Amino acid sequence: MPHDQAFWLPFTANRAFWKSPRVITGARGHYYTTDDGRQLLDGFSGLWTSGLGHCHPKIVAAVQEQVATLDYAMGFQVTNDKAIALAREVATLAPAGMNKVFFTNSGSESADTALKIALAYHRARGEGQRTRLIGRERGYHGVNFGGLSVGGIPGNRKVFSAALLPGVDHLRHTWSPADMAFSKGQPAWGAQLADDLERLAALHDASNIAAVIVEPVAGSTGILVPPIGYLQRLREICDKYGILLIFDEVITAFGRVGAPFAAARFGVTPDIITTAKGLTNGVVPMGAVIVRDGIFEALMQGPEHVVELFHGYTYSGHPLAAAAGLATLAAYREEDSFARARGVEPVFEEMIHSLRDAPNVVDIRNCGLMGGIELAPRAGAVGMRGFEVFLKCFEAGVVIRNGGDVLQFSPFLDSTPDELARIFDTVRQAIRSVA
Repeated sequence: MPHDQAFWLPFTANRAFWKSPRVITGARGHYYTTDDGRQLLDGFSGLWTSGLGHCHPKIVAAVQEQVATLDYAMGFQVTNDKAIALAREVATLAPAGMNKVFFTNSGSESADTALKIALAYHRARGEGQRTRLIGRERGYHGVNFGGLSVGGIPGNRKVFSAALLPGVDHLRHTWSPADMAFSKGQPAWGAQLADDLERLAALHDASNIAAVIVEPVAGSTGILVPPIGYLQRLREICDKYGILLIFDEVITAFGRVGAPFAAARFGVTPDIITTAKGLTNGVVPMGAVIVRDGIFEALMQGPEHVVELFHGYTYSGHPLAAAAGLATLAAYREEDSFARARGVEPVFEEMIHSLRDAPNVVDIRNCGLMGGIELAPRAGAVGMRGFEVFLKCFEAGVVIRNGGDVLQFSPFLDSTPDELARIFDTVRQAIRSVA
């Protein structure tokens, strides 16, 4: 294989890719530039990451200044000023009573960190038998072994199934096409699906369950929106049995659903929140785990000189990432991004649902500035129709994402009606062309 094909792309059909590479060389605002000089409208704002737009000048300046001031500082027994400042800003945005922030480098690391904190918390309280973890079918919590174990996307799990964590079970997923198809926002039907946790509590004995982890809106699997009352019911059952509730907000935090966190949008406060992506606008890799004060306090025992949680990463709280995070949070405030996103929502909802009559469309789902159009799979070639639509859109100058046969959309927080119209006009033509 030639050296110019040395890069092994993630979550990509590599053999097909190298026959016709799609290479981005620049970006600004809402557009990418390709290696052949074309301008592409980004309909996915990076990878759920870049809600403020690409190469935001204030974030770029903050990173440039930081790399010339402090490029790296050891993060064990020492820290840097930017990490301290960013933790304070994140805690300010978080739900009341969640004031401790542990930095990671990705959503995958955030998920594994949250699971470890949950196990450590119960052990510190004298309930070390609480080791079972509950995820959800079709859930996505990254690709490290912890997150993969509680995740519920079969394609991600099957090759690694023999090495996944023991003591994990899954709630049923929340998509019922017979009851929810073409819902706008939260489906009215389905709150009772949360009662599946009661079944697992009875099966495993609730006193053995440490935590339940769910995405408030399941993103990567195709935008599965929580039914009205579903998250509230999960919270009630977790409280009933002393189980920690973890919200994976790697996608939903920082304006994606028109609020700092989906916890605020849906009015449900979990015990732990995982984040990444929008924390730095995607500029520098970073994640964070936000925990309820009582969880942190439960671990603060024993001799003061002894490490309380034997966990962390070389790059936890990296100064460049923290500087990018501080500039990103400042930009959200200054540009009133979360409110602007709420203002864009009705236009986005109307336009995505306008494709209901397009060929082979079997469902459309949306919440905040997250949307999915599900296409009927082609016989004997599941995922091919969705991939072909992605390619057609790319060729026409618009970037979307396909997860199998679900077309996924994650527009910028300040997207304009004209941009959204261009995206969905392009998608409509692409769907027709591959029908």
